[in-house]
Amino acid sequence: MGVARVQVPARPSGRRLCAHVHKRYGGFITPLVTVPGGSVLRMSRRASVVDRRGEGDEVVTTTSKPPAESVADVRERARAIPEAAVARLAVYLRVLSGMAEQGVTTISSEELAGAAGVNSAKLRKDLSYVGSYGTRGVGYDVEVLVSHIERILGLTRKHSVAVVGIGNLGHALANYGGFPSRGFPVAALFDIDPDLTGVPVGGIPVDHIDDITSICAAREVSIGVIATPPQAAQAVCDRLVSAGVQCILNFAPVVLQVPDNVEVRKVDLAVEMQILSFHVARRADEAAVDVVNGVGVDGVVIRP
Repeated sequence: MGVARVQVPARPSGRRLCAHVHKRYGGFITPLVTVPGGSVLRMSRRASVVDRRGEGDEVVTTTSKPPAESVADVRERARAIPEAAVARLAVYLRVLSGMAEQGVTTISSEELAGAAGVNSAKLRKDLSYVGSYGTRGVGYDVEVLVSHIERILGLTRKHSVAVVGIGNLGHALANYGGFPSRGFPVAALFDIDPDLTGVPVGGIPVDHIDDITSICAAREVSIGVIATPPQAAQAVCDRLVSAGVQCILNFAPVVLQVPDNVEVRKVDLAVEMQILSFHVARRADEAAVDVVNGVGVDGVVIRP
């Protein structure tokens, strides 16, 4: 008597199965694990994938926790990020931090893009630089995304700030609470006026600029802020560089000469005002042309 053979479909390999689940559902899904007794346990999205599975255990998906990266990997990724994207990442971080304080745990790309003032496609491109892609249908985990951006921006490291030039602008910067709350505590203040030496501003006594090199080195200052008149800015910059400061925020209206390993960001408020003036003038000219052409409000043509 013959025996009928029934062909059992081969079980797909682990790689193909994962690819199928990812294609169908997209991103990371909350893991479900069948435990002995037939009950189903919903694992935490941050839980580690079960390395050893007993009989009857079935892990449906993986975890959303990013794999550990070496410092070299993070630095290599940071070097590949365009300058404009870095500025937008800082804006995303500010928005996300505010939402985290309000108890928001997840956010969609459309919501984050709207709050940051960019389109969602650009936002997703920017976030791909930091290795965060979100979950389809759910969005981004706010806490995880904040940690991604903070790491790529170097905010997990200790930073100390020195402000040089304690005039009106310097006073405002020294008293600005946004610096320490975002990881940039002001550690030193300097001015050339001997009458200001020892006077506390924002709780920190002012030192003379002659002591920049020794004090900045002792307090491990990593960022220097120059708020001096333009004629004094270069000499102050040289002192900061000699103290080992490699990042400088310059408010003086002058171009600083620095070594290749020193990064300078220039903030010229007068230039920003001139740019705004250009936009005001352009809109006024466009409005005047519309009047000449008989175009009224909302593009309505006004005929005589």
